[in-house]
Amino acid sequence: MTAAWEGGDDATRQAYEALAPSYDAFTLGYGYKYETWTATLLARAEAEGLSGNRLLDVACGTGFSFIPLLERGWSVTGCDVSAAMIEAARAKVGERAELVVADMRELPVLGEFDLVWTINTPLNYLLSDEELRAALAGMRRNLAPEGLLFFDALTLKTARTFFGEEFAVEREGKRFRWRGETPRDQVKPGVVGGGRLEEEGQPGPGQFHRMRHFTEADFLTAIEAAGLRCAGALGEDQGILHAELDEDTQPIALYVCSL
Repeated sequence: MTAAWEGGDDATRQAYEALAPSYDAFTLGYGYKYETWTATLLARAEAEGLSGNRLLDVACGTGFSFIPLLERGWSVTGCDVSAAMIEAARAKVGERAELVVADMRELPVLGEFDLVWTINTPLNYLLSDEELRAALAGMRRNLAPEGLLFFDALTLKTARTFFGEEFAVEREGKRFRWRGETPRDQVKPGVVGGGRLEEEGQPGPGQFHRMRHFTEADFLTAIEAAGLRCAGALGEDQGILHAELDEDTQPIALYVCSL
């Protein structure tokens, strides 16, 4: 890993190594609807002219983001910075997917893919424009000539919740508390903030998640610098994609890119 990376202290990897055994309980308890979101994204990819069924899932976590495509007969490669998250994914799918440990900022060429995506907002863990450009350039190198790249990101609406608020989550007998550590009135475009996730009954202070909000202009600049073309910056609200992105009212932004 390059020492110059602003996120080079490896805090993200450490946070997810610790969280891996409880990741599914927390995210499902919070309300993530993986099957719905992947179906929405796949429908959008088909509308954009998707051809082929080879997926590279960058920052794949425990597999929720690619398992629905495996079940549709796709060929899947997944990577994540956390070995523990990769092992959790492998426990679900065995050898049906190719799973590797890799940092998205230094992503190797893993193949030639019809669809590359990084979803459920992992790009917000990158803390500098340089890191963002490096990650997108690595994904571009893995695209087939007619391939598509999708990524989603926190809007200001969601950043205000995760950076500036406190809430509890409970599922499968596990109880969590998220504590945002950035005053809500300081959550402005481009802010670096975050919060701490504590699990009841677990020792220590929990995992600190340091993230950055990137503006639409930040993303569009990085997309161009990475040698990609942006085909759309969309907003998601209640599972529906809107052609215009509104950071103050929609929880998730979706970017659609190609070569």
